[in-house]
Amino acid sequence: MRIELQKRAGGSSVFAVLSPFVALLLTVLAGGIMFALLGKNPVFALYTYFVEPLADPWSREQILVKATPLVLIAIGLAVCFRSGNWNIGAEGQYLIGGMFGAAIPVLFNEWQSPLVLPLMLLMGMAGGALYAFIPAILKARFGTNEILTSLMLVYVAQQFVDWLVRGPWRDPKGFGFPGSKQFNESAVLPSLSSGSDVHLGALFAVVAAIAIWFVLTRTLKGFEIAVLGQSPRAGRFAGFSAKRLTIFVFLLSGALAGLAGISEVSGSVEKLDDKLSLGYGFAAIIVAFLGRLNPLGILAAGLVLALTYIGGEAAQISLGVSDRAARVFQGLLLFFVLACDTLIHYRIRLVSRLPKAGAA
Repeated sequence: MRIELQKRAGGSSVFAVLSPFVALLLTVLAGGIMFALLGKNPVFALYTYFVEPLADPWSREQILVKATPLVLIAIGLAVCFRSGNWNIGAEGQYLIGGMFGAAIPVLFNEWQSPLVLPLMLLMGMAGGALYAFIPAILKARFGTNEILTSLMLVYVAQQFVDWLVRGPWRDPKGFGFPGSKQFNESAVLPSLSSGSDVHLGALFAVVAAIAIWFVLTRTLKGFEIAVLGQSPRAGRFAGFSAKRLTIFVFLLSGALAGLAGISEVSGSVEKLDDKLSLGYGFAAIIVAFLGRLNPLGILAAGLVLALTYIGGEAAQISLGVSDRAARVFQGLLLFFVLACDTLIHYRIRLVSRLPKAGAA
């Protein structure tokens, strides 16, 4: 007997809507089993992980702060994935965007002007877009696999930013710790409300989700993305260029990742340091698929995944588990999302091994 995947004649539209919720439920059940194996009370552990952060005002604010970069990056990735381009290097584009935007307050630390913050945001978007242009042009011009090139560039970005904050951009008054000078007031993203940690980047995420949803569903460019993503041959007959689209979606994805990077640097950290790389670019892949590659769905999915970050921190304190055990939830969630998506389009079939022709 062997197991085969047989393509379904037509996927269930009902299950396509329900699959993220099914994946989330399976993740919770699997997490409960994991905590039980670790010798923890699964009910208390799941409460600590998923409910306790929602009951605390400070934790709710931190969920919004964590969701902001996840949503911005995931929206750009969703556009890439819809078009059949697999940008796996958003983490690197996020880092380079943060670095480009931070160049102004680092190099011109005393400059205070209303122009500083807009220029930082534009520089951040430009940095992310330029870094995404590298795997895009390699694929469009030479047919290079964009998964490998975009992923390998992540490690280049990590090392380069780490070198900057430990070398040329290190604060001479920082007692030897890696990190740039603290930004002045003109270079800091304002909070959405007085005394809140939620900064203007959260509003950027909402605006980006609505704008990209409109582009994907109401414009010719959105139609082009859908056609080339589902059937490149049909797209060529329609006169669409797959190479031009590859460059477009990578630039858009990189710009949003860069915006996430400079929003995190300017809004949350208020300086460039070695802790900017928190894996948001990789976690955003889960957010994109959990949101069904729909920008509006990604808004909700970003909050769910941000909850796993804050819940994981609470679990480390209350349950004494490691951060790795806490982050297993993210891997479980991606596994179950992809498994449910697979079962929408394929059915599992058991096939018996038949004897070879001519055998006795």
